[in-house]
Amino acid sequence: MMKKNLLLLSSSRVGQTDYLVHALPLINKQLCAANVTEVLFIPFAGVTMSYQAYKAKVEQAMSAINIKVSSIDEFDDPKLAVEQAQAIVVGGGNTFRLLERLYHFDVITSIQKKVAQGTPYIGWSAGSNIAGLSIRTTNDMPIIEPPSFAGLALVGVQLNPHYTDYNPPGFNGETREQRLAEFMVLNPDISIIGIEEGSGLKVDNDNMKLVLGNNVSANGFLFKQNQKFIISTEDDLSELIKEN
Repeated sequence: MMKKNLLLLSSSRVGQTDYLVHALPLINKQLCAANVTEVLFIPFAGVTMSYQAYKAKVEQAMSAINIKVSSIDEFDDPKLAVEQAQAIVVGGGNTFRLLERLYHFDVITSIQKKVAQGTPYIGWSAGSNIAGLSIRTTNDMPIIEPPSFAGLALVGVQLNPHYTDYNPPGFNGETREQRLAEFMVLNPDISIIGIEEGSGLKVDNDNMKLVLGNNVSANGFLFKQNQKFIISTEDDLSELIKEN
């Protein structure tokens, strides 16, 4: 039986909060339930900061919940690092770079197998985006071309972290909602979940729901067959885990 234990966060911050602070209660609950004391961090989405600096940033945040952090780039064998991980944590940054590196080190199948065994997976921003069917609904600029846009497919939908439909005064470009509408026209059978900053998706085996960080008020949005639906924490999203 396939097991899944996922926490897919929209963002590492909400408003002016410190790094990951709003999400620490959710992260702590997930890791404690699985008796995790150390996580394997994947920093590949970081482009303008070194992997060492990125790890230090996550390490500082995780120290508040007594979690040790190791980084996949510190290991000679990335596949083995994934296979031996108590939990996998994937940070945000540029989604295209993240996916390109995962293909480069050939760890996608390894991550999928670990997740299927129930190993906790936590991602935010780009780290959540790759958990969907593909990265075709990311907000990021394609600064590098991965071998494929196919993601980890840990859930059977597309994901859009940092979702907002804010349209600045005087801005004449397309809104996020318009871009997602374009995707639906060309991919009518694939659903998209947009998650606002401060929120996320929690997957426990065959169950999925929207969750909120500490002191956060936010919604999720389901884009399906050219329609947009508001998602609340009360909604059962389980049917979307295996939709495609």
